[in-house]
Amino acid sequence: MTLKEFTYQLTGLKDKLFRFSARIVGDNELAEDVVQDVVIKMWNKRAERDQYDNLEAYCMRMTKNLSIDKTRAKHRQNIALDKAPEPIQESPNPYQSAVQNDTMQHIHQLMQQLPEKQRMAMQLRDIEGMEYKEIAKVLEIPLNQVKVNIFRARKQIRMQLLNIESYGL
Repeated sequence: MTLKEFTYQLTGLKDKLFRFSARIVGDNELAEDVVQDVVIKMWNKRAERDQYDNLEAYCMRMTKNLSIDKTRAKHRQNIALDKAPEPIQESPNPYQSAVQNDTMQHIHQLMQQLPEKQRMAMQLRDIEGMEYKEIAKVLEIPLNQVKVNIFRARKQIRMQLLNIESYGL
């Protein structure tokens, strides 16, 4: 594999890997280090590229594992989701933009309260757009457990958001 082919394959993945790592470690600089480590490891394993059925799932799993290792090394218990960069979206209406920002802030706060497996599964499915099978590979859990975790996470977030909207809690 040439450098050009390698760059082409990993260019589209770097942003997704960064966002995923940033959500786990809670620090953008540390997330950049994790992504850099993943890219270096993939470069060192470029001869074995054909052995992987799904390069994206393999890179996501590697990112997850390295991010968790970095987090454990720092002895941090909670994952701060609010430090990860949010995509910039232009909204024609300032009111709608403010409502959307408030809702996203509430969702991020509620996601922080979820158990780790539910939070990671929801992040990969709803934010990163991964398929259930890919999430099962990344998190190294059975497919039905991925579905259960996502269902429970969404249900919990939905109930909390309804309480906030209805009662201001």
